[in-house]
Amino acid sequence: MTADTITAPVNYGALAKRFRPLFEDIAAGAAQREDERILLHRQVRQVADAGFTALRVPVELGGGGVSAPQFFRLLIELAAAESNLAQALRSHIAFVEDRLYANDTVWLRRVAEGAVLGNAWTETGPVPVGGVSTTITRDGDDYRVDGTKYYTTGSLYADWIQTGARTDDGEDVIALVRRDAPGVEVVDDWDGFGQRLTASGTSVFRNVLVPAGDVIIETDHPPYDTGVYQLIHVATLAGIARAAVRDVAAEVRGRTRTFSHGNGTRPSEDIQVQQVVGEVSALAFASEAAALRVADLVQEAYEAHLDLPREDADSAAIAVEFASSQAQIVVTEQVQRAASTIFNALGASSTRKGLQLDRHWRNARTVSSHNPVIYKSRIVGDWEINGTVPEFVWRAGNAPGTTSTGS
Repeated sequence: MTADTITAPVNYGALAKRFRPLFEDIAAGAAQREDERILLHRQVRQVADAGFTALRVPVELGGGGVSAPQFFRLLIELAAAESNLAQALRSHIAFVEDRLYANDTVWLRRVAEGAVLGNAWTETGPVPVGGVSTTITRDGDDYRVDGTKYYTTGSLYADWIQTGARTDDGEDVIALVRRDAPGVEVVDDWDGFGQRLTASGTSVFRNVLVPAGDVIIETDHPPYDTGVYQLIHVATLAGIARAAVRDVAAEVRGRTRTFSHGNGTRPSEDIQVQQVVGEVSALAFASEAAALRVADLVQEAYEAHLDLPREDADSAAIAVEFASSQAQIVVTEQVQRAASTIFNALGASSTRKGLQLDRHWRNARTVSSHNPVIYKSRIVGDWEINGTVPEFVWRAGNAPGTTSTGS
C-alpha cells in the first residue's frame, strides 16, 4: 500500500456539507445536555452511522479515505458542536491512525462497518510510573484480562475497549475487549468540572475472555502516536474556541439592553464590544491554524512511513511530536483566554446557568489539564537548545518511595 492509495481526492467543502447538518443538530442540544447531564449515546451512534468515525479508513476497505488535515479540520467542527463528543472519540481516532500505520485491514474494516472504540489505559492507586497492574494471562488459545482502569474516556459509548495489560513475563499488550463481554463493567463516575459527558470514569475487567486475535503488541504503535493523541486535544480546544465565538456573537447580536457609558444604542453597534468579539475570533483562528499545521505533519509522517527511508520517516515522526507540543503550549493559553474574554462583551445575565456559556472555559481548562503543558514547554526548550529527543510515551504513577494520592 502506498500513500497514493490511502486517501481519495476529497473536496473539503463537499465533505463538510455532508456532515454540517448533523453537527448543527448535535450543537442545538449541547447546552441542555450539559445542564442536565444527558450522556452522548445517541450522538456517538449518529456520527458512527454517518461514517465520521471511518473517514480515515481507506476507500477500498469501506472508509472515507480522507487525509489527516481534512479529518482534523472536520473534527474541529465537531468539537465546536459538542466538545465532549470530540474528546469521547479521542481513543477511537488514535486507534484508526495506529491501524493505518500497521496496515491492519481486519480492524480497519471493523471500523468501516461502524465499530467504535474507547480506551482503558490509566490506572490509579499504588502503581509506580510505568507500572501496569492489569494482567493478561493465557487461557488455552485465548486470554483472560483482570484489572481496573480510570479516565476511560468514551468507553461507556464504545463497542470495543482498548485495554492496556501486562503479561506474566512483563510484556505490555493491548487487549481489544468487547464492551458487552461478560466481566466488563463501565461506570460513569467522572466528576470533573468540565468535559462532563465524556464518560471518562472507571472500567473494571473481571476474568474477561479475549480471543488471541484481539490482542495487539503495544510496540505496534506508530512512532508519532502520542503526537496524534495530543493533536486531538488541540483540535478539541480549537473547536471550543470556535464555539465561544459563535455563542458570544449570537448573544451580542440579540441583546437590546446597553449601558449609559457604552458606545452604541445596541451592544451590536458598540465598538468596544465588537473589539472583544474580534479578539476572541482571532484567538480561535490561530488555535485552529496551529492544529491544522500539526495535522499536515501527521499526514507527512504517515506518507514518509510508507514511501521514505527509515531515517526520513523517523525525522517526520519527531516533527509531529514536537509540533503537537508547541501547539499545546500556545493553544492551551489562547483558548482559555478566549473562553473567559467572551464575558467582557456581555452583561451579568450571560452567567445564567441555562445559557451554559461557562462550559467553554470549564471544558477548555479540563482538556488543557491533560499531559501537563509545563513539561511540554521544558521538553521543547531542551530540544531547541540541545537537540534532545525525549521518550514520547507519557505515563503517570507514583514515584519510588511514595504512596498514592489517588490522582
